Parts: sequence; structure tokens; C-alpha cells
Amino acid sequence: MEQNHNMLRGISENGGIVFYGVDSTEIVREMERLHKTSAVTTAALGRLLTATSIMGIMLKNTQDSVTVQIKGGGPAGRLVAVSDGTGNVKGYIENPVVELPPRADGHLDVGAAVGKDGTIDVIRDLGMREPYIGQVPLTSGEIAEDVTTYFAVSEQVPTVCALGVLVDKDLSVRCAGGFVVQLLPGATDAEIDLLEKNIRAMPSVTTMLEQGMTVRNMLDLALKGFAPDILDSYHVTYRCDCSEERVKKMIRSLGKKEVETLRDEDPIAEVDCQFCDKKYRVDLNELLENWAEPAKNDENK
Repeated sequence: MEQNHNMLRGISENGGIVFYGVDSTEIVREMERLHKTSAVTTAALGRLLTATSIMGIMLKNTQDSVTVQIKGGGPAGRLVAVSDGTGNVKGYIENPVVELPPRADGHLDVGAAVGKDGTIDVIRDLGMREPYIGQVPLTSGEIAEDVTTYFAVSEQVPTVCALGVLVDKDLSVRCAGGFVVQLLPGATDAEIDLLEKNIRAMPSVTTMLEQGMTVRNMLDLALKGFAPDILDSYHVTYRCDCSEERVKKMIRSLGKKEVETLRDEDPIAEVDCQFCDKKYRVDLNELLENWAEPAKNDENK
């Protein structure tokens, strides 16, 4: 694993178990800096970003993308994370500041912030005409259990997902990360038993990271006795791919008549990116003057 790589994909020697792990500390720090989240929402969106980054690595092609949306009915509102096919991820939370008392065990009450009266939706854009959409009811709102349920129910893949975000008293992110272990067809009962024993014996993700463990150490603990090999390693970051061109494309998609109506109200359209808070100002007169012929033809079909 290269020095600056923070994500890896590993496999057991016999090929029956696949492991994905990531140290997402820098990703979650950047998210907290952009969205000014409170402790419990940092943990909630941080866990979702971590899981979605791993799902991005699972995609077949680098130009594909996956969007994971959670609507649980809790005070945090809707959570969205989007990863490209190389694991770079961005996210959004409807209500970034939520204050809740901790759980009885002292941990942040992510489940109460997110809620569990709703669904987890996974939308894979694989370059086809229609995206692939999977949806399952939320299990707990704690994110990891919900991701595990999604894979088991929607994808029919036995999965273990562990996610963690440790937030300091000053709201800074001390560490964050997670892993997903999946059983491939043909795993024996003995292998499943050993894997379950290994997972039960592992400390929490944040405890391991606090102790200085690497993602490779997590792989070795989870797949102890399986002689695991690293297949790939990656450097994944919080990355927003918004641009002025994308904003103009979005405005144009409204159709010429609608853009003219907007122009009559205000010639300058102001658009904020919900993923990185960047602000764009688009001159609608200029956009209309340069309205391309294909766009007009599409409209008249």
C-alpha cells in the first residue's frame, strides 16, 4: 500500500472473502470545514461519506457514480453522499447543526439524529439510460447497520459494515474510517464462523485508528487466518466536481421559456453548490444570447 493511500481492497487467499477499508479522517475533516456540522451530524454524514466512498470503489468503471441517500425522519433531515468510481466523495446534510444528548453509553446518538422511520436509497449511475436504484427500510439510522441491511436485502450479498467518526470536544474530527467485508458465493460454514469470530474480536474502528492502526492492520485482523492479499490501494478525498459549466447546463435544462421568465425577474441567477458551498453567478441575458441551436431543437420536439 503506497504511503499516501488511505483506501485498500483485499481478498482472502482462496478468494471467498473481499475486504474494503478506508481511513476517511481527512475526508470527514473537509466535510466538517465546509458544512460547519455539529458533533452528531459530523458523525452521521461522516459515516455515510465513508461507506459511500467504499461503494464507489466497488463500481466497475471510474466514470460511474453512486449516490446514497438517507431519509430517516430525524432532526438531521436528508443526508446525501455521492462517490465517483475512484472513491472520491462529496456529501450534504439538510440540517447541519443538531444538538442531542449522548446515548447511555456516552456515544453520539447518530440514530436519533438521523431517525429510522424511512429508507436508505442507493442510486448507481452506470452510464445506462436509467440508473440502477435499490431501496430498503432503515434498520437503526446508525448508518453501518443500514448499509449492512441494504447489501443483504437489495444485493443479496452477506456483508459486515463497520463505520466510525470520533469528534473532539472542540468539534474537530480526531479520526474517521470504516470497512466492509463481503462473502462471495461458496464460502464454507467454517470460514463464516472464523470471520464472525474475527469481527467480534476487533475493537471499534475509531479505537483502532486512535491506537495508530492502519487500514492494512484492519484487514489483517478481519481476515486473520485467511492469508489475505491486497488487490488495490487508492488515495480518496472529499472532492466536489461542480463548475460554472455544470451550473449553466443545469439552468439550460429548465428550457428557454423558463430561463426567460427567470431573466425577467432577475438577470443574474445566483446558485449555491450544496456540496461545497461555492457560489456561482450566471448572467441569464448572456446565456440566452448564446443559446445553442441543438438546445432549441430539443425543446421543439
